[in-house]
Amino acid sequence: MGQKKDLTGSEKSKIVRYLAEGCSSLKIAKLLKRDHRTIKRFIQNSQQGGKKRVEKPRRKITAHELRKVKRAAAKMPLATSLAIFQSCNITGVPKSTRCAILRDMAKVRKAERRPPLNKTHKLKRQDWAKKYLKTDFSKVLWTDEMRVSLDGPDGWARGWIGKGQRAPVRLRRQQGGGGVLVWAGIIKDELVGPFRVEDGVKLNSQSYCQFLEDTFFKQWYRKKSASFKKNMIFMQDNAPSHASKYSTAWLARKGIKEEKLMTWPPCSPDLNPIENLWSIIKCEIYKEGKQYTSLNSVWEAVVAAARNVDGEQIKTLTESMDGRLLSVLAKKGGYIGR
Repeated sequence: MGQKKDLTGSEKSKIVRYLAEGCSSLKIAKLLKRDHRTIKRFIQNSQQGGKKRVEKPRRKITAHELRKVKRAAAKMPLATSLAIFQSCNITGVPKSTRCAILRDMAKVRKAERRPPLNKTHKLKRQDWAKKYLKTDFSKVLWTDEMRVSLDGPDGWARGWIGKGQRAPVRLRRQQGGGGVLVWAGIIKDELVGPFRVEDGVKLNSQSYCQFLEDTFFKQWYRKKSASFKKNMIFMQDNAPSHASKYSTAWLARKGIKEEKLMTWPPCSPDLNPIENLWSIIKCEIYKEGKQYTSLNSVWEAVVAAARNVDGEQIKTLTESMDGRLLSVLAKKGGYIGR
């Protein structure tokens, strides 16, 4: 009975089964026709949890190398830990050590998304800020649309999972499972809407104007006093359905024209305070990674979240406009964040 070096996977499975049946190591060796010492060694290693892990000595990082890593991380904010260390010619550092070093000097964050601003855009943003610097923004109605999906934004479904616990299962659907287009406005401390765009309707100039007629004008604007209508300024962004000649002429027939229709600079969602309202609503409806099973259920969640936004929150957003204009001028038309 010759001694072999290694046991096959099949032989290991048989050993486990024979042990469960109460066979001795000597009997198992005879059944498998293997050396008794090989069987005993396998059983002993299994009982001890296998071979002990040999800790390799970790490479020590000098203070000079740490400074190099910090500079590289600042220059390469979206690079991997391996790429950062390689750019510093630091090799032989395991991933766990690289990440531990970087966590002491940096934080993993997603890249911010913002519209591209060229020189013309910046000049127009500055001109807009100068034009409306003395405006009473409590008279401005800030409007916009938002699309909400059944699954919510990518990357939001994260959280702390306890050791030994499995992460919750999420439904996987194309295009977020579909979504609902929502329109709303804010003025002073009041929320107008939200109103739901009919499913399947693509907002072109004609459908946009009809939507405003059926919702904004009939359900809100007509109830306001003549003095309110005289002083109100209507704000909308430069989406094609908003800025077209058809929409502009239609709004003019409704009395919203010239100084009552705010001009809007290109690529400037950071200047619209209602974008912050959308963030508040999305944080509420998608908290704890919540998903929805129907378009009606996500719409109901939007309505409920909007009702929970109080007047003080809205007032804080609308009163932030003076500061936003000053920031635009200070940054020479640059992006100011939200």
